[in-house]
Amino acid sequence: MATAAIGGSHLVASTQAGAQFGWQLVLLVFLVNVLKYPFFRAGVSYTMSTGETLQHGYLVLGKGYLLLALALNALASVVNAAALLMFAASLLGYFFPFQLAIPVLSTLVLSAILFILIAGHYSALDKVAKIIMITLVVATVSAAVVAWQNGAVAPPDYVSPSPWTMATVGFLVVTMGWMPAPIEISGITSLWLKQQREEKQVTAQSALFDFNLGYLATMLLALVFLALGALVLHGNGESLASGGIGFSKQLVSMYADTIGEWARWLIAIIAFLCIFGSALTVYDGYSRAVAEALVLLKGQRDIPEKLFVITLLAVATCSFIIVLFFKTALLAMLAFAMTLAFVTTPVFAFLNHKLVNTVKLNSALSPRPWLNALSYFGLVYLFGFLGLFLYWKWLL
Repeated sequence: MATAAIGGSHLVASTQAGAQFGWQLVLLVFLVNVLKYPFFRAGVSYTMSTGETLQHGYLVLGKGYLLLALALNALASVVNAAALLMFAASLLGYFFPFQLAIPVLSTLVLSAILFILIAGHYSALDKVAKIIMITLVVATVSAAVVAWQNGAVAPPDYVSPSPWTMATVGFLVVTMGWMPAPIEISGITSLWLKQQREEKQVTAQSALFDFNLGYLATMLLALVFLALGALVLHGNGESLASGGIGFSKQLVSMYADTIGEWARWLIAIIAFLCIFGSALTVYDGYSRAVAEALVLLKGQRDIPEKLFVITLLAVATCSFIIVLFFKTALLAMLAFAMTLAFVTTPVFAFLNHKLVNTVKLNSALSPRPWLNALSYFGLVYLFGFLGLFLYWKWLL
């Protein structure tokens, strides 16, 4: 889950939040991570208690719930995959001495993803992804520490714009959309956890510890990226590029200018592999989730490999078409994907909340009073902010 989460939400949303508004959104980033916690944890609680996935739980609640999840997953799969595909392609373009069009770079990235997933080499890359993620964490924390020692670049008389206006509601929604990840990743996490249980012994305590550790790491790293944006980019007079390759160069330069020029290519490689790993995870996870829902609706349990491949190719085709539509507008594509994720978040949050409060769970994983209270507060927050966003978008 951490590998899937530490991608666009951190490298883009958190960095943008710090770059545009300094430290003013620290509490918002922290709060949205905390309030989404019960709904992500539901995947671990249900799967470790029943041995089944969240989508199986939706079917237990009623076929209509599973159909709703399938429709939203199908939509999210192509949009989120397209956003990460374009981001990975933009970072790949950094390594060429000549300029290549985003569709060409996307073709190269997507071909590699399909080869790895269809050829079955995902497990090897999954191990490498952990090394990449650890290296990214070390590099990011190091850059933040150095930036803190150097002090902010904003002039002493610089006045930060306020994020607490109706005009910035759209930006706040974008910031929260993938923070720490699209909430339907909880269903994909339960799929992976079910498979893990079949391969080795996993206890309720160890699964919860692993989840909590990964979730805490993603939340803290989001704050570190915000700090980098606030210390290195905020008030420096440079606006963020909207094009993919331009933004990628700014992102790499943020590290190089802070840590040292020697780190430029190392950071470029790590950033690309990080987003490539996230894209690979998303293509695999969403395709399996959509395929699993189709299988469950037919009254079956196991996902046939042929159905997974067909679903994967369908997601790949649709996502590539979206990339062709957005072309070089990376930040616009990411904003669209994050906004969609925020709009669907309350629905998945409600489904997960209803499920863990309906089904009998393992005593070590059943919701405690504080977790239930956090869950209800989270639902009020998510639905309330969604109402505010719809009012801002359509009525103002």
